[in-house]
Amino acid sequence: MKVVSSKDFKLEREVEYGTPEQNQAVKEIVFAIKKEGDTALLRYTEQFDRVTLTPNQLRVTPEELQAAYGRVEESFVSAIQAAAANIRVFHARQKRNSWMDLQPDGTILGQIIRPLKRVGVYVPGGKAAYPSSVLMNVIPAQIAGVPEIVMVTPPSTGGKEGIDPYILVAAAEAGVNEIYRVGGAQAVAALAFGTESIAPVDKICGPGNIYVALAKREVYGAVDIDSIAGPSEIVVLADETAEPAYVAADLLSQAEHDEMASAILVTPSQSLADSVAAEVERQLQELPRQAIARSSVENYGAIIVVESMEEGISVVNRLAPEHLEIVVEDPMGLVGSIENAGAIFLGAYSSEPVGDYFAGPNHIIPTNGTARFSSPVDVDDFIKKSSLIYYSKEALLRDGKTIIELARREGLEGHARAIEIRLKNEGKGGDGYGEQ
Repeated sequence: MKVVSSKDFKLEREVEYGTPEQNQAVKEIVFAIKKEGDTALLRYTEQFDRVTLTPNQLRVTPEELQAAYGRVEESFVSAIQAAAANIRVFHARQKRNSWMDLQPDGTILGQIIRPLKRVGVYVPGGKAAYPSSVLMNVIPAQIAGVPEIVMVTPPSTGGKEGIDPYILVAAAEAGVNEIYRVGGAQAVAALAFGTESIAPVDKICGPGNIYVALAKREVYGAVDIDSIAGPSEIVVLADETAEPAYVAADLLSQAEHDEMASAILVTPSQSLADSVAAEVERQLQELPRQAIARSSVENYGAIIVVESMEEGISVVNRLAPEHLEIVVEDPMGLVGSIENAGAIFLGAYSSEPVGDYFAGPNHIIPTNGTARFSSPVDVDDFIKKSSLIYYSKEALLRDGKTIIELARREGLEGHARAIEIRLKNEGKGGDGYGEQ
């Protein structure tokens, strides 16, 4: 793992927009699903997943969900139940209520909060299964009050025939009973526009490969999406008190996601930098996903040695990492200086997997430096808000002339006259604007 100074480390990021060929392929898939519905959906499933289905076989049956429990360990069921309970408790604190404010003149202003009606959750089935992502998408939507949650996932997971049973059990424990065995760009398009078998949704959430990401971008506007997720990333900000083995393990916990994942240590300690570099190499030898993790650390990983902790904080804020671990003698003392990070893990025992799986906060977090302006998935992602305005006669007579002034300054005479006609009809003043 390369050790560099902050001056030698390039902070520029590239957002993955896909090749022209990939973009064109996604456009064609989306258009075909819109035009042909199930016919195109089944054709692409056979072409890309090598699974032949009929329309009646698209939906996962209740019997399949129940049978999945017999294919997983009881310890996994207990673990997923415990994680789900923590996630529910954390996200329940985020729920907001509608409100109204009654003014003395009879005016009522407020905000009405309603859940989205139908949400689609995409669960990937590529290199690995991610049952935890089912919980992180579904539970906030449930707490928001979404009445219909539908899940799509490829008909084969990790190259193996059939949907991974751990995904199905996670879905069942989360309370999802509408699941379809379709994946890729074709599944995203089906959720967005609907087919004969799948009703359209209002929002699509969940990670996926480049084709899923491009499809989400293509359908945005017809439906809402959570984000265009990039490769996973972690930054560890550490001082000389950090345990090198812990830091190395946490860096590799993200590097093993995929070859483009980014794992970075920022430290003012040259001794820690050297020790972590050696420890990463040692632990890599024993990691089952060694090839993936090695490619990640060699191409997108770094150990950045800074002159001071203040410079380290500046580097962190410029990186705006998805996951940030602060492993220093007094981690709470640095929290106030962190401006940009998706999730912040404090201390030697708050390893990133604690948040990924169990603690309760959402693990769907902004990537590619977008923590500068965006946030983890939460309950607010599954609601919509309506402003409420009830203006009393007294208030309109008082404010009407001001509203007319603003409308006419923008050249919108129709707006001005909509107010003026009421003032002339209701007003008591001789100028037609009511008493001011």
